[in-house]
Amino acid sequence: MTNPVDLVEIWRGDLRECVHQGHAVVCDESGQIVEAWGDPEALIYPRSSCKMIQALPLLESGAGAHLTDEQLALACASHQGAAIHTDRVRAWLRDLDLTDDALRCGPQVPSDKDARNALIRAGDEPCQFHNNCSGKHAGFLTLSKHMGAGAEYHEIDHPVQQACKAAFEDVTGESSPMFGIDGCSAPNHACTLHGLARAMAFFASAGDRNDTRSQAATRLIQAMVGHPDLVAGETRACTELMRAMDGRVAIKTGAEGVFIAIVPEKRMGVAVKISDGATRASECAIAAILVKLGVLDADHPAAKARLTPSIQNRRGITTGQIRPVAALA
Repeated sequence: MTNPVDLVEIWRGDLRECVHQGHAVVCDESGQIVEAWGDPEALIYPRSSCKMIQALPLLESGAGAHLTDEQLALACASHQGAAIHTDRVRAWLRDLDLTDDALRCGPQVPSDKDARNALIRAGDEPCQFHNNCSGKHAGFLTLSKHMGAGAEYHEIDHPVQQACKAAFEDVTGESSPMFGIDGCSAPNHACTLHGLARAMAFFASAGDRNDTRSQAATRLIQAMVGHPDLVAGETRACTELMRAMDGRVAIKTGAEGVFIAIVPEKRMGVAVKISDGATRASECAIAAILVKLGVLDADHPAAKARLTPSIQNRRGITTGQIRPVAALA
């Protein structure tokens, strides 16, 4: 067992004031480790970074054959509740002859400022379709209806979640030792960081294969890179960095410092876990690795905003900087 290593530093003047440690793995299409920092066998919950895995049964079953790429992007999304997200989820529910009550993700105040202010002005409360995971849950409902299964699609023993677990264990190449309940009430299965990177490499090389699971993976990645605004939203790292890479790479964040990347042109998958869960560090680390792999231009404004962002005080004075450690640079 290897301890976490320094990945991201916070500097104030000439003093390294803070350091974020963690683990990171890059895998090739065979599942072998190309490069690693920290412990590849560290056990983690992928959280929302694995939504494309959870969406595999939706396509494999035929339940999602009629879905648009926009809907599939939302199935993989952690969106911020902007109108472009919620309008589409509500329409998806109508297509299923369902209402907000059918969702099991819980209500959430939108992260999108305009949507949040509109709710406040109208005196309305947020609904479940505002939840950042509502697209994933609309996918679960679509699969559950196709299966003729019960309403509690989020329960661990429900056919939907059993299908998700089977897909998860297949693409990670591991038997998950445990699960936790995610923020949206769905199960989230544990795996090693190596397993998560292996799964992302499976997605990255899926275009080389013709089996049903690989075809589903290819379509999901195409949906993500084709609609980066639906995967997250304006100002968000997932959206801005995918745009910066012109659709060549799919990336997805997860809570508690997790970030993945799928790099089809190199048939590689990347997984990052920041031990203290800091988003600023996971964004910096994934950007640094993408630059290191040659798929992200370090001088692109979206890259610079994550790689080496300045820290400013209340008066707008630059007081420090976030940056990756030399081993990632």
